[in-house]
Amino acid sequence: MKRILSPSILAADFTRLGEQVGAVHEGGAQYLHVDVMDGIFVPSISFGMPVIKSVRKCTDLFFDVHLMIEKPGRYIERFAECGADGITFHIEADPDNAGEIINKIRSTLSLKGKPLRAGISVKPGTPISAILPYAGETDMILVMTVEPGFGGQKLIPETVDKVRTLRAYIDSNGLDTDIEVDGGINEGNISAIVSAGANVVVAGSAVFKGDISENVRKLNKLMG
Repeated sequence: MKRILSPSILAADFTRLGEQVGAVHEGGAQYLHVDVMDGIFVPSISFGMPVIKSVRKCTDLFFDVHLMIEKPGRYIERFAECGADGITFHIEADPDNAGEIINKIRSTLSLKGKPLRAGISVKPGTPISAILPYAGETDMILVMTVEPGFGGQKLIPETVDKVRTLRAYIDSNGLDTDIEVDGGINEGNISAIVSAGANVVVAGSAVFKGDISENVRKLNKLMG
């Protein structure tokens, strides 16, 4: 399965956002992770559609949009219109309508004319069993390795076991579902998290602190 680094612009310098996105691209990243927070589902507020629409003008990278918002099904078309290529939502945000939201994402076209890729995410405290019924319906499952809502946290070690459990389930059922991890990933632990079964890795501070292009190259190399 292809391994992909998804740098999170939550850690970028927004006074130089276009320039730093260019550096990410130059370093060899294929995805750009976009965290959308509403201040309700998580305590923090980040950014939304105007930022995505603006950044879309300066890059053709895959926009990996992570919705940390209540009732995410309301905004699928709007995020697609702004430039999302994939949308991941949290099972905890609307558990009764998860299947409907997945179908809505996958039936919506991106600006590139392709169906959006659908992802579903779990917080560290949510058992992996909560999303296993949707493993065959989604393109990606995001295992949060920190509590969602804040950058710069340390990876919670117990979440690595959740990745292993999920990888075993996906492989034993012959599924082609990506496993993404988000939170506290750096040069010191990225190899271990990939060995556990993740193949899409979100990194914020580890990319945007220092030489961005070189950081991307190092992390890609460590992913193997």
